[in-house]
Amino acid sequence: ARLQAMEGGAMRGDVRTARHGAVLEVVRDRPKANAIDAATSRALNDAWALLRDDPDLHVGVLTGGGERFFSAGWDLKAAAGGEGMDADFGPGGFGGLENPIGLLKPVIAAVNGMAVGGGFELALGADLLVMEEQARFALMEVQHGILAESAAIRLPRRIPHHVAMDLMMTGRWMDADEALRWGLVNRVVPAGASLGTALAWAQELADGARS
Repeated sequence: ARLQAMEGGAMRGDVRTARHGAVLEVVRDRPKANAIDAATSRALNDAWALLRDDPDLHVGVLTGGGERFFSAGWDLKAAAGGEGMDADFGPGGFGGLENPIGLLKPVIAAVNGMAVGGGFELALGADLLVMEEQARFALMEVQHGILAESAAIRLPRRIPHHVAMDLMMTGRWMDADEALRWGLVNRVVPAGASLGTALAWAQELADGARS
């Protein structure tokens, strides 16, 4: 069944949603690292379809459960078990924001911890980013001889080309201060404050005029 968010919240697999008026909160809650397998990706796709299709919803907020990880990206245990990149990740691709199908409403990422690989790429699929001061980004695919394909397109559009190439070619970590300095994130907030900040910001957007 397709995910239906209601006042008080709803859950499909490892994806939890809740309405806050015109704002849809979407939480990947998959301990320990909020990694994303095909089933989780499809559930995220359904959450974004709900945001797209419900006329009473105007803004989405995405975050990770727990305190350490926003998302560790693709679930390598699922990959080792035979789930390949040709698996059904949903119509909008990995996490639903890689190639969102007709989603013209803003999404804010509340980056509450490490965002690695596909988790970083998922954050890049959001329109606005709030990052906690202890959170970090990395694209470690290069260490395994793999190109972070979505990041290769999105990242140079957000920060200077040479900085994007450095991240993708070395797999190094970028902390919150550096992310803010390059304009990759809009706001850096104390630990534990990203979701509340993002929800308040989303409400401001939802209260504004719409075309």
